[in-house]
Amino acid sequence: MSKRIIIPARYASSRLPGKPLVDIGGKPMIQHVYELGLRCGFDSVVIATDDKRIFDLAQKLGAEVCMTDPNHPTGTDRSAEVARILGYADDDIIVGLQSDEPLIPITNVIQVAENLENNPDASMATLCERIWSLQEIMNPNNVKVVFDSKGYALYFSRAPIPFARDSFPNEVPSDAEYFQHVGIYAYRGEFLSHYSELSPTAIERTEALEQLRVLWHGGKIHVDIAKEHNPPGVNTPEDLEVVRNLFI
Repeated sequence: MSKRIIIPARYASSRLPGKPLVDIGGKPMIQHVYELGLRCGFDSVVIATDDKRIFDLAQKLGAEVCMTDPNHPTGTDRSAEVARILGYADDDIIVGLQSDEPLIPITNVIQVAENLENNPDASMATLCERIWSLQEIMNPNNVKVVFDSKGYALYFSRAPIPFARDSFPNEVPSDAEYFQHVGIYAYRGEFLSHYSELSPTAIERTEALEQLRVLWHGGKIHVDIAKEHNPPGVNTPEDLEVVRNLFI
């Protein structure tokens, strides 16, 4: 078994075109993420892209890089193509490291891989963190997750789940717990090699959440509470300015 990192890096972002190449502290964002991946000490780190500009930069960095189909709907689909191209073993553990998360703690990257390793019934693993405020809970940009007594995901949603019937939208019940999904995944090589064979689903499209495809088809996703707080990623120009200030 090997532990690997794949960094899906798509050029065309509707809210921030060319996102992987934006400058943060004198380096392209994808370089920050790649260097972070190297520090995790895994067996390999690969950048997966659909754009020659990102491909060329990756080569200049000395990174292993794969050019992938530009029509992939999700980062998981892009990672699945890389796993097939490079012939990853069925028992490999592969972490999909988002190219717009230059501040994710290394501790959390290692944790999500160990989470999958320690839960052999899971096809995937991910992380979450507790949220408290009504504003965080109601914000559709914060994906919420609920899980069972063994930590397996029941559902992910942009809506506030569980929905406090007698309290929302005015207050959070004192006895309720809410968890925000941290967007990092670990996959087994065997599962990832077959992911693209799973047909997209209505709930996935409705919520715009790729992990719902896995649940709908009967896959199990184990959720662990992140050991460290996950700083903000970069999805919009406003996010970019926030992250740039954190690098000063």
